[in-house]
Amino acid sequence: MRSLLPIFTVVAAIFVIWYGAAVALNTPWAKDQAKRNNVELSFTELVADTWSQKKPKLPAPHQVVAEIWKTTGEMVAKGRAFSKRSLIYHSWITLSATMLGFVMGTGFGILLAIGIVYNRVMDMSVMPWVIASQTIPILAVAPMIIVVLNAVGISGLLPKAMISMYLSFFPVVVGMVKGLRSPDQMQLDQMRTWNATSGQEFWRLRLPSSMPFLFASLKVAMAASLVGAIVGELPTGAVAGLGARLLAGSYYGQTIQIWSALIMAAALAAALVALIGLIQRMTLKKMGMVQ
Repeated sequence: MRSLLPIFTVVAAIFVIWYGAAVALNTPWAKDQAKRNNVELSFTELVADTWSQKKPKLPAPHQVVAEIWKTTGEMVAKGRAFSKRSLIYHSWITLSATMLGFVMGTGFGILLAIGIVYNRVMDMSVMPWVIASQTIPILAVAPMIIVVLNAVGISGLLPKAMISMYLSFFPVVVGMVKGLRSPDQMQLDQMRTWNATSGQEFWRLRLPSSMPFLFASLKVAMAASLVGAIVGELPTGAVAGLGARLLAGSYYGQTIQIWSALIMAAALAAALVALIGLIQRMTLKKMGMVQ
């Protein structure tokens, strides 16, 4: 119970700040409406108004929770979990692009890392370009990727996955390069005294040593991949996905819809990162790296 107390304290503080910010940001509209109707609002009525507006600047937490329940729990209860009005359906669309981009980015990143570690030319030439690639804003890259792929007849899931891959491969490259180089010189010399080949050195020493680094980078890559999938939905004018929900909400000023999609995306990312953490503990325990 003591270990949960700091978590509950932080969550409570976030809700207090959130409710307070909702009052501060939504008060001008409430006062303006009251002035137009020649009504004098008490403090209690003002607070109640700021927490119940249909299109608030900042929705209160209970409004966001109600919207999420309306578009998830109620849809499931009605047997319409994959209705186009359901956040579950939109989350599934975004998740599909996220996972495909994550797998592509992870594979590409590991291959690049191996090449960089074992090839001096790649280390000197490719690594700077890998780093430079992340200085380009994803909002500038996403439309170009989509336009180019559409020009060759590729549309749908793959363009969004490519954008996810663009964001997710970088942490995997950096993490794996660090991990593959983590064995010290004494360990490498010992492998040579055993006449180990480069392949044996890789599979028996470098790869096992890189596992903690790989899983740490996979957590970052998964979150980045989800961001890429959402960003990839914005310039396409997509009608499905969490990015599409954000876009539709911004068009019509539906801030509650925007926040519900954001919270759903955050929950999805947290679940995926937690799943990687679970796989990490199981893998490292099996390898004898954790108790």
